[in-house]
Amino acid sequence: MTKIKFLCATLYTLLAVGANPLAADTTALKEMRAGDMRKVAIHDTPKAAITTPFLDVEGNEIDLSKFAGKTILLNFWATWCAPCRAEMPSLDALNQTLGGDKFAVITVATGRNPVPMIEQFFETAGIKTLPMHRDPKMTFARATGVFGLPVTLVINPQGQEIARVQGEADWNSPDAQTLLSAMIAGTL
Repeated sequence: MTKIKFLCATLYTLLAVGANPLAADTTALKEMRAGDMRKVAIHDTPKAAITTPFLDVEGNEIDLSKFAGKTILLNFWATWCAPCRAEMPSLDALNQTLGGDKFAVITVATGRNPVPMIEQFFETAGIKTLPMHRDPKMTFARATGVFGLPVTLVINPQGQEIARVQGEADWNSPDAQTLLSAMIAGTL
């Protein structure tokens, strides 16, 4: 009798996993990763919504609920971080290409990054569409588990983290656009 119960429990588990659209979606997304996007860690289940505030360029507190309903590419960077600076133009180009009602690139300069330095870098690098957000005390970065830079999170329209990349990436590549377009379309 216990062997039958074990077989039934195993069959039920396999059917439940196979019927779980989230598991199927993450598998499909993981298989889509190519090029620079192979380093995207796609979570099997979304992580809890992030509610910790950060600052806009004027010093006002905001949080990710301001962007509810959009898929967000949330990039943590710093003016002193060479890989961060190198990937910023590709983030700006991606925002120009995919940004709109359903998607936005949000950049947050974490640590000591005075507004004049951020503005100077954006001007020098030709960054036109990215917001200038700050996290001077690194509270937001720590709350999201960011301990090195650059780090980029993909946040679903419900405010949950669904993927993460540690390190620099080419965010305007065809591989990135394909993967992010699938995420925006609600594959996950």
